[in-house]
Amino acid sequence: MNKQASQTISTKLSQFVHGFNLNNVPLDVQQYALQLILDGTGIAYASTQYDFSKKGLEALRLFKEPGEHIVLGTGEKMPYRDAALANGLLIHGLDFDDTHVAGVVHMTSAVWPCVLAVAEKCNSTGEEMLAAYIAGMEVGARLGMVAKGAFHQVGHHPTGIAGAFACSLVAAMLMKLPVEQKTMAQGIALSMASGNFEFLEDGAWTKRYHPGWAAVSGIMAATFAKAGYIGPSLPYEGRFGLYNSHLIGLEPGCDYDLATAGLNSVWEVMNVGVKPYPSCHFTHACIDATLHLTKEHQLTVDQIESITALVPEEVVKTVCEPLENKQAPTCAYEAQFSVPYLVAVALVRHDFTLADLEPTPLADPVVAALAKKVIYQVDPNSGFPTYYSGEVHITLKDGRVLKHREHKNRGCFDRPLSADDIAKKFFLNCQLAISKNKATEIQQAILNLASFSSVTELTSHL
Repeated sequence: MNKQASQTISTKLSQFVHGFNLNNVPLDVQQYALQLILDGTGIAYASTQYDFSKKGLEALRLFKEPGEHIVLGTGEKMPYRDAALANGLLIHGLDFDDTHVAGVVHMTSAVWPCVLAVAEKCNSTGEEMLAAYIAGMEVGARLGMVAKGAFHQVGHHPTGIAGAFACSLVAAMLMKLPVEQKTMAQGIALSMASGNFEFLEDGAWTKRYHPGWAAVSGIMAATFAKAGYIGPSLPYEGRFGLYNSHLIGLEPGCDYDLATAGLNSVWEVMNVGVKPYPSCHFTHACIDATLHLTKEHQLTVDQIESITALVPEEVVKTVCEPLENKQAPTCAYEAQFSVPYLVAVALVRHDFTLADLEPTPLADPVVAALAKKVIYQVDPNSGFPTYYSGEVHITLKDGRVLKHREHKNRGCFDRPLSADDIAKKFFLNCQLAISKNKATEIQQAILNLASFSSVTELTSHL
């Protein structure tokens, strides 16, 4: 496209959000959006039981500032922006949250906390909340799609980056700002959007709060725009705009048209995948391929000579390298981004769940020894970024080589988890923190969100 076109990307996205009408959104899109909100909320409740969330929430408490905004699963209230940050951390912290596959972004973990916080501030209706959530998901997915997976190649986390822009429009939408201020909010967000991948080197916790920080950035950007603050007019396609500044050398591969393609006709919400496993989505096809072969051939560890996992070239830096580190993760977060470890766990335990990330299972010497036998190759037939393909070749000590391919990862747009699967996942996550009766109450409240005249009708149940 001509990047100097008279109507900029930010203008088009502002007009999309400004004219957004829930009545024009197909019912199946609305219903799936509620399923995604349900999934993210359940994960937040589970996360409250883990050390990373306890430390993160304690950090926010150190400000010693009273608040009125709900923090999911804790029963406590925090100030406006702190609640948005906390809820983003809780939804994303277990790496169990949804993924828009082509955009490679986890938008619910940024957009839903932003919706909750701003809706409480503005006393929004359930319909306004659902509309803002869907609009934010549509924007964030498209901004990720423009890069075609390139953010990961240079160490940027696209969720934190695209999420900040999406949340600037979510916040502006719920604040009912005029279209010009919605455009300005995106320009302001350019200097706030962030997210770095150095956590991969040592399992640091920083990625976990990226979506929450995106929500905070969106709130800040919209608030500054409301006050009349001036931001750049070309935050996406400008000389130092998002893609030129963050994807040096890779920017020519971007497709700017994807940022606004199909608005109001193609619903990217329907292309968001719910995760079946609590790990990086890039690993799921290899987990499923391993489980398939293990079950089909009744494999045991003592039969294994070696294992080769075929993965898309674009995900190698995230889940396969440095190989020595990936073969011997030292903590749960490193394990969640390790194809060798997760393949080994799947073969040894015939599954992979949150329980497998506890200290005792992580220290299992049988899994550790098998992980060292797992190497990777670049998949020449990868479906990335449409699919996060995976294939596993298991060489046995008797000389046989067993192969299985999962070209379409489970949870992708044309191999989705069912509503029953999502509900089951929700209840399994919630049971770590609350009773089934309370979880059922929350489920019913979320699924009836659009009927509420005030956000308090939802938050009274959370």
